[in-house]
Amino acid sequence: MGQIEWAMWANEQALASGLILVTGGIVATAGQFTSWWFGAYSIVAGVFICLLEYPRGKRRKGSTMERCGQKYLTKVVKVLGPLSRNYYIRAVLHLGLSVPAGFLLATILGTACLAIASSIYLLAAFHGEQWTPIEPKPKERPQVGGTIKQPPSNPPPRPPAEARKKSGEEEAAASAGVSGGPQENPVPVVDEVV
Repeated sequence: MGQIEWAMWANEQALASGLILVTGGIVATAGQFTSWWFGAYSIVAGVFICLLEYPRGKRRKGSTMERCGQKYLTKVVKVLGPLSRNYYIRAVLHLGLSVPAGFLLATILGTACLAIASSIYLLAAFHGEQWTPIEPKPKERPQVGGTIKQPPSNPPPRPPAEARKKSGEEEAAASAGVSGGPQENPVPVVDEVV
């Protein structure tokens, strides 16, 4: 059985947590809660988390589906260097960002989700995973001479494969003396229009 890549799960959890923090922050700020500045903090922290977590990391094995527009944010995350690449740092960063948002009821769900994402990132770091960007592969052009093995000997339109096999059987029957050509109808056909 294959080994679980924890960073993939942590990335999805942290991205959802950032969106939940932004939503709770908007509710708290627009509703003018008593500690509404925690709501404003949650909006800023949620946007930062979403920008950090939007680019998916490359998986160790298999292929990784790139998110739409990810290549632009990947360049920004690559500039951050070890701050974004190391999952121990991400775990501590997410845990630190979640603490102030936990003092407000509207943002406590985002805080809990971000704390869970932080623990999953810690688990991923413990297993030796790190963020690597998805690099676009250079497109290989197929060489025209290398792809064509044997040019067709029969000009188009060609009959289907079954019909070509039957024609070989008919040739064998013709060499045995059996006629495979057109046959005459013993009943006369008369077209009468009534």
